[in-house]
Amino acid sequence: MRQMIANPLDPGDGTWLVVVNDAGQHALWRPFLDMPPGWRVVLRDADHDAALDYVERNWTALQPAGHSEPGATR
Repeated sequence: MRQMIANPLDPGDGTWLVVVNDAGQHALWRPFLDMPPGWRVVLRDADHDAALDYVERNWTALQPAGHSEPGATR
C-alpha cells in the first residue's frame, strides 16, 4: 500500500517564513525548503497564524508592482 506524503506547505505545526519577491508578492514558505530564485525572507520563525497575519498586514496590493488597472493609460 502506498503511503501518502504530506504537503510541506499545508498549514500545521512548525515554523514558517514569509518571503517576498521584487514584485512585492508575499508567500508563506517552510525553512527546510530551498528558496525559489527571486524571493527573500522578510519574517522568520513564525507559526502559521503569525505568518498569515504578517502577510495580511503588509501585502495590501494583490496586483504585482508595476501593473496598472485594466483600461488605465500610461
